[in-house]
Amino acid sequence: MGPYLLGIDIGTSACKAAVFDKDGKVMAAANGEYGVYYKKPGWAEQDPMEWWMAVCSAVKEIFTQTGVRAEEIVGIGVAGQSWSAVSVDKEGEVLTNTPIWMDTRSKEICKEQNQKIGEDSIFRLSGNTLQPSYSTGKIIWYQKHMPQVYRKTAKILQSNSYIAFKLTGNMTQDLSQGYGLHCFDMHHGTWDLDMCRALSIDPDLLPDLYPSDEIIGHVTPAAAKETGLIAGIPVVAGGLDAACGTLGAGVIHGGETQEQGGQAGGMSICCDRCQADPRLILSYHVIPNRWLLQGGTTGGGGAMRWLEKEFGAHEREEGGKRGKCSLDLFNQQAERIAPGCDGLIFLPYMMGERSPIWNPQAKGVFYGLDFRKTKGHFIRSVMEGVAFSLLHNLDAAEEAGANVQVLKAMGGSANSLLWTQIKADITGKPVAVLSSDTSTTMGAAILAGVGVGMYLNYEEAIQLTVKNKRYHVPNAKNKQVYDENYGIYLKLYENLKELMNGKGDC
Repeated sequence: MGPYLLGIDIGTSACKAAVFDKDGKVMAAANGEYGVYYKKPGWAEQDPMEWWMAVCSAVKEIFTQTGVRAEEIVGIGVAGQSWSAVSVDKEGEVLTNTPIWMDTRSKEICKEQNQKIGEDSIFRLSGNTLQPSYSTGKIIWYQKHMPQVYRKTAKILQSNSYIAFKLTGNMTQDLSQGYGLHCFDMHHGTWDLDMCRALSIDPDLLPDLYPSDEIIGHVTPAAAKETGLIAGIPVVAGGLDAACGTLGAGVIHGGETQEQGGQAGGMSICCDRCQADPRLILSYHVIPNRWLLQGGTTGGGGAMRWLEKEFGAHEREEGGKRGKCSLDLFNQQAERIAPGCDGLIFLPYMMGERSPIWNPQAKGVFYGLDFRKTKGHFIRSVMEGVAFSLLHNLDAAEEAGANVQVLKAMGGSANSLLWTQIKADITGKPVAVLSSDTSTTMGAAILAGVGVGMYLNYEEAIQLTVKNKRYHVPNAKNKQVYDENYGIYLKLYENLKELMNGKGDC
């Protein structure tokens, strides 16, 4: 029994906690749910205290419902969703809900900053264009619209660093989450004071930066009481969920690529150098001397969850009778529809869109409806539309010089054999499916394992923990059908862009 590592992932719809042995075997796992609050158009908020309560609930469940004992945990790593702006006072109390990665309320602020400072200057330093999804605009939004909160703010934390603070009492930030702020120097991994001044962001609000595998503190007695953990367990800085998932998928060498199948969709390409492109997203990897060139859609698995929530009542009822998941029944309906969905095409821009179009006004669209279309067509078209957005990002990455050979899939949607095959057929890339549901928590646990010395290095960690479950080879015949629909997919956005932006004639 033991020693074990605990990985925690602060996702968009829930937190996941999982305990791993040295070989990557899941010894126990539990989830804790929380909500997203859409108070106004373009707003998407969460309450960080709900994250913490979900973590406490999940970790307690592990110890009370399984044979794992708190004394066997020797290290903790925390992964978290990107681009939060958790405002805390000097005691660490949360001052307001945090806008999350889907939130685009700061679009006018970003437009003003780009004009004032210059888009090129911001991009040269940070490796990312200034867009409202990032943390930067949200911090300035606090200044302009919640000055009472901004005055009381001692630090701005990210999702994983907030949980790390609750565990250890130390306010930190890991390097992989630095890309959320455009005063982060992507070339040197430091805060840039000149850009802080240009953006009017007080540098005292920015926590000290740490490598993702560095121990930043130990579980406090207060945190132990709330979670059921033992005081004194080392906690590492952790990292961006996409980067931890990329590590958990075994992507640690240049050119290796992770395909993301969670709430958001997209990919992360491991790079040996700082390789930025304005259409894409660039961050530090959670491992040293590597970067991640990323593409991300707001649709992803979240689009399927929306479809199931709004139109899956029958499947939920039927699934309950048959002991099946409603999404499995969705999958069965989609399998009966031919590739190309008889011309039904879906744009997955469900909360604006991130890369490569960067349009917070973009809208989700179903195109090609007629009386022959069934629910199965809608389900499959969502799968295909999300895969088209993946291809759109891959095209941009390859135009920027990336060389993608194989996609290593993770996230909930990788559990669908159909959806994974659709992604392989549409992109023309083989897809290897790993431990899809645990890649992110395992990546966080690996960081802790390296930090506490359980692993000699990342090579050893990946060799021991990462194992392929399935392999999907592209179907060339299906790709011919999809290529035609992909051309329409691209034209649909171009033809609707002005209307989405409120500039077209009605």
